[in-house]
Amino acid sequence: QVQLVESGGGLVQPGGSLRLSCVASGRAFDDFAMGWFRRAPGRERDFVGGVSWSGARTYYADSVKGRFTIARDNARNTLYLDMDKLKPEDTATYYCNFLKQYGDFNALDNWGQGTQVTVSS
Repeated sequence: QVQLVESGGGLVQPGGSLRLSCVASGRAFDDFAMGWFRRAPGRERDFVGGVSWSGARTYYADSVKGRFTIARDNARNTLYLDMDKLKPEDTATYYCNFLKQYGDFNALDNWGQGTQVTVSS
């Protein structure tokens, strides 16, 4: 059974930074591309960015490009999201998930509990 456990969220001021983590289990972690998603209040869940199985390639939504960076540690089954220059519109619950393949925008499994990020002064 796939388990996804996100952590690292919190309250941060505009312009600040945060690092989110996601520990995944239930699949061979390094066989799959991984992605980050987010859901803001009153909105659908949106794709944030993805990373190849090796971590060598990444792609991002236009809204976060140049500010967010995805990385992974396959030895620790852990996915990261480094968020810089945060804006109030980045406020959302953030989720990770496996992807069917690199370049995909759809999650493969059920969701974890997510981690809340609030950007506010």
